Amino acid sequence: MADEPNPTARASAMQEVAPYLVELSGKVLFGDVWQRPGLSPRDRSLATCTVLIGRVPPDELRFHLGLALDNGVTREEIGELITHLAFYYGWPVCNTACQVAQEVFAARDADGG
Repeated sequence: MADEPNPTARASAMQEVAPYLVELSGKVLFGDVWQRPGLSPRDRSLATCTVLIGRVPPDELRFHLGLALDNGVTREEIGELITHLAFYYGWPVCNTACQVAQEVFAARDADGG
């Protein structure tokens, strides 16, 4: 997965190509939708990770797994989510999700978090 762009490069590309999308992401998605009272940030993270586990490439999953950890989802819960979804998305997809989660956890451990 070394050929995948890092989050900073992706953000820079989005800013250059679609600056209004950056504005919408900040104001509408994360500023409004993620702040609505109907679901907690933790529950929104679980829902978002559920969708992204079944998608490829895993760049957004990498970001949202980190956000899920920030929002109080535990590593064990992420593992249970991936295990549960293996029956719906299939083993190969969830194997990739495990690899991405392992990278996210390792990066957190290296950063002391």
